[in-house]
Amino acid sequence: MASRPERLLRGSGAPLSASFLELFFDLAFVLALSQLAEHLLDDLTPGGALRTALLLAGVWWIWVTTTWFADWYDPESPAVRGLLIAAALASLLAGVAIPQALRERGLLFAGAYVVLHVGRSIITAVALRGHPRQRRALRIMSWYGLSGVPWLAGAFLPDWRVPLWVLALAIDVIGPRLGWPTPRLGRARSEELHLAGEHFAERYQQIMIIALGELVLVAGLSYADTSLHLPETAAFLLVFATAVLIGLLYVTPAGLRLAPVIEHADPARLGVITGYLHLVMVAGLVVTAVGAELSIDHPTRTGDTAAVLAILGGPTLFLVGRILFSLAIHRRISWPRVAALFVLSGAAVALRMPLVAVTAVATGVVLVVVVLDQAGVMRYHQRQPGGSR
Repeated sequence: MASRPERLLRGSGAPLSASFLELFFDLAFVLALSQLAEHLLDDLTPGGALRTALLLAGVWWIWVTTTWFADWYDPESPAVRGLLIAAALASLLAGVAIPQALRERGLLFAGAYVVLHVGRSIITAVALRGHPRQRRALRIMSWYGLSGVPWLAGAFLPDWRVPLWVLALAIDVIGPRLGWPTPRLGRARSEELHLAGEHFAERYQQIMIIALGELVLVAGLSYADTSLHLPETAAFLLVFATAVLIGLLYVTPAGLRLAPVIEHADPARLGVITGYLHLVMVAGLVVTAVGAELSIDHPTRTGDTAAVLAILGGPTLFLVGRILFSLAIHRRISWPRVAALFVLSGAAVALRMPLVAVTAVATGVVLVVVVLDQAGVMRYHQRQPGGSR
């Protein structure tokens, strides 16, 4: 009969599909993405983009660490279920705080973040008492206790909030890459960081669907508030096409190979790096949602540099993450995507067209990349043994 600590850990025979509570936890992320898009829209400046990026990285790290937690521990355990519900609540509170997180709601944002990470690591460390995996929980608890100091200090020191939170986030993000080295406990070994590739790949696809859903929702709500005239309709259809194309671009082909690659790779490298790269892609979708709202609301507007940068910058940022993602999975660069980056960057400087035309350029570039990717996939399958020639 398994010991009490053993019952907390995910067994080798546990189902790899996401549990109901993991999907429920994702719903809290919907609010955060919506709030982040509005935060950026209200301050569409370089400084505003950086501040939004900081908040996005914070809520993203809640999602990533909760996904690791659900990968290491048995989602059917009552304790794990309770912690997943707590993670959903913390994500909701962080999402509620986002619009004013850098002003009067800093304590709500930082408090939700710190209480979740420190509390979860304390509970797991106590529950695993006497088990070898307790050392991993203690290392994580030590690092989150360390980063919690600048998180909470920033909440009480508004003038120092941004630099303190950047420091805190850097500690949290670098920790797993280094194996959470801790005095007297050492650093985590590779087997302690192992991730179930099938489960993790599925979770990434699910959160990308959530992010794409936010883009579609913004497009639909923005279009519903217009007069449904031809320019608004064209902008809406272009945004919808962009969402579909970005979804195709994500899953083909690296997205489909993610599970076996994570399963057999060094988790301290690829398991962590894929979290960083998905953050870049999700950030691209948040910016794309902002550009979509501006394009649908004001399709004939010209000379709006900030709107043009948002419309073209969203797909550009997504492509940057996608290029690096392919590099991590395949160890090769997709040159069509690199060429698309140059086209989008050049267009951001040169275009002085109506916003709906700028959206058409962005959609067209993504379409070309998807077509070239699909052609490459077909050539790959034809070269495989037994494939058509």
